[in-house]
Amino acid sequence: MILAVLLGLAPSLIVLLGLSGLISAAETSMTAASRGRMHQLERDGDKAAARVNKLMSDQETMIGAVLLSNNVINIGASALTTSVLAAVFPGPLGAVIATAVMTVLIVVFSEILPKTLAIARADDVARAMSIPTLIVVKVFGPLAFGAQWIVRHTLRLFGIKMGMETDVLAAHEEIRGAVEYHHSEGLVESADRRMLGGVLDLSQMDVSEVMVHRRNIEALDAGLPPREAIALALESAHTRLPLYRDQPDNIIGVLHAKDLLRALAASEGKMGTIDIAAIAKEPWFIPDTTNLKDQLDAFLKRRSHFALVVDEYGALQGLVTLEDILEEIVGDIEDEHDAAVAGVASEADGSVIVDGSVTVRDLNRAMDWQLPEDEAVTVAGLVIHEAQAIPDKGQTFIFYRHRFQILQRQRNQITSVRVSARLEESDL
Repeated sequence: MILAVLLGLAPSLIVLLGLSGLISAAETSMTAASRGRMHQLERDGDKAAARVNKLMSDQETMIGAVLLSNNVINIGASALTTSVLAAVFPGPLGAVIATAVMTVLIVVFSEILPKTLAIARADDVARAMSIPTLIVVKVFGPLAFGAQWIVRHTLRLFGIKMGMETDVLAAHEEIRGAVEYHHSEGLVESADRRMLGGVLDLSQMDVSEVMVHRRNIEALDAGLPPREAIALALESAHTRLPLYRDQPDNIIGVLHAKDLLRALAASEGKMGTIDIAAIAKEPWFIPDTTNLKDQLDAFLKRRSHFALVVDEYGALQGLVTLEDILEEIVGDIEDEHDAAVAGVASEADGSVIVDGSVTVRDLNRAMDWQLPEDEAVTVAGLVIHEAQAIPDKGQTFIFYRHRFQILQRQRNQITSVRVSARLEESDL
């Protein structure tokens, strides 16, 4: 009698557990599949990959529909098993046996087994399950949308507001997380990690964070005699020099070395006849709040590599070049004309002597440190921000598990700082 009942229940239970396992595999494979490979396969004409990309374009609805269908099947299988076993074992014993049996069957055969397979072969399983998953989404999608509506309005009662368009993951953070994970696993080198991170950071950084400050701008006085101005231009390591009149902040043009050479050739060596201001190009001014991604696009569109940065009042703040932005991605770019001035000098004890004007980002890259880059642009700025004052020479502070010792100060400017290696807990 009991054996006959169990044999009669087995086919229905196998079908339900099989469907549950397939849906679990679909859910895991869709979220674990490589988005980059799916897009490449779609471009190569793979229809299954195209279906996967379509499903992942609305990830929240897909996951909601899959979870809803899976729960319906599991609850149905449990209810069927309980009703059959309750008839064979009267009282609570039937329910207890049904709960124990279904827990084991669902966990092992409908969750662990299919999800393990899906993780091991995520791309293949996702492509194979794309059609069944599309069917599930079409059937249960509206119900999942209704469930989302109920959840959001329930959360609103507790002061938590979420729009229906809220995404589960932000693509930017998803990419960064993948890079960090593969770096920790040893699959991405530190240099590549910094390069990929630099690309992601472009839209979050302003030109004011990478520009050459106006104090450090090398510029030419338009009022100088032509011979003297030409000599200074030739001595410079830069091919483009701002040209000012009367005051350094009054930029009237940008002198390019090629334009100067053409003028010299046309004058047949008569340097006194050259009008430096006439051959200078019109300056391009940009606001200091422009983010690096937009500025990179602007450089490419204008086919220009040089811009002057001004604040909201139009006052000159500095200059930024295409090279400055590229260096945020690939690191320092040096050529044979770059001045060999070390901004970071390593000491035998593991500490470094840093120029105050060195950016925190460059110091982090050079030493593979994690000093905060949001508080200040330069190392001197970081020290002033944390000390809430302009420190005197000889003062020492401990911030972010590093010791900062002020070595030199000129008037209100910190020019040299010794920064220790990362301190252990016992040294703090």
